[in-house]
Order: sequence, then structure tokens, then C-alpha cells
Amino acid sequence: MIKQDLILIGGGGHAKVVIDALKGNQEFRITGILDKKQGDVLGVKIVGDDSLLEKLYQEGVKYAFISIGSVGDYCLRKELFEKAVEVGFIFPSLIHSSAYVSSDVMIGQGTFVAAGAIINPGTVIGNNVIVNTNASVDHDCRIGDFVHIAPGAILGGSVIIGAGSHVGMGARVIQGAAVQENTFIKAGRLVR
Repeated sequence: MIKQDLILIGGGGHAKVVIDALKGNQEFRITGILDKKQGDVLGVKIVGDDSLLEKLYQEGVKYAFISIGSVGDYCLRKELFEKAVEVGFIFPSLIHSSAYVSSDVMIGQGTFVAAGAIINPGTVIGNNVIVNTNASVDHDCRIGDFVHIAPGAILGGSVIIGAGSHVGMGARVIQGAAVQENTFIKAGRLVR
């Protein structure tokens, strides 16, 4: 199988988690990282910033992935995702090999499911979502675009999380609860 070239957009701490998830991936080869700083992340070279998107696309790199995390502010992730989509990039969803995702879960473009995460049947997840380390999303949940479910967060069954929201580390959202768009749920909080 020929691996497809993939460019990462963002070179901070979350990029390390994404790079780790891509180790041993048979479908994609990371060709570099776009970020404003210089250097490398876990041995992957930062090749420039997002001004190179069109050039890279014209050179044959057709896949991209946003490797920027967020704590309550998804705007940069959204801006860069939309910019790269406009150029023509395809955004695969990336699922760490130790995550469990039920076979009937629907996942949008550019979504990341980290190590140890669990996503149960009937769940629908939007575009450019982060389901972070050891997060648990139970059956029939609806997760909007650009949501971040932080490490260790737990969503009960049939939970709705509106677009652009952040569910903090260890937060728990009780079954059937609905969270409005652009809501910030603090770490450890219980939402009914």
C-alpha cells in the first residue's frame, strides 16, 4: 500500500499526541508540520507556516490534519481547518490504535480520537472534534463541530454537545443533557 502524504497544521503539545497516534499508520506519512515557530516536534520537521498551504497542495500533498489543541477557544482550529478545506485539502479522521470506536459511529472530517478513548454505538460526531485521552462518549450522543472533549471527560448516553464547546478534564455530563454551542465546561464539573 502506498502511503498518502499528510501535513500537520500546528506544532504544539497536541501535535505530539497526533504524531504518536500516527506511528505505525499504514495509510498516511507525515510530510511536515506547519507552525509559526521553527524546529521539530518528535522528530517531525516544522517546514513553515500556514502560508504554505496552497504551495504544498500544488506539490501533491492532498491530506491535512489540524494538530492544534484547545482549551475553550476553538477559533484558531476552525479558521485553519476552513482555510485548508478552501485550498482543497482532505481531512481524514484519525483514531489512536488503543481507542475503541463502535462500528456504527459516524465521525466527521478531521476528527481526532486519542489513546484510550471510548465512543459507543449510535453516536454522531461532527468535523474537527477532539475526543481526548481516556474520554468516554456513551451511546447515541451528538457532538457538534469543533468540540473538544478533554482527557477523562465522561458523557452519558444521548448527550448533545453544541458546536464549539469544550468539556473539561474529568467533567461528567449526565445522560440526556444538552449543552449549548460555545459552552465552556470546567474541569471536574458535573452537568445535569
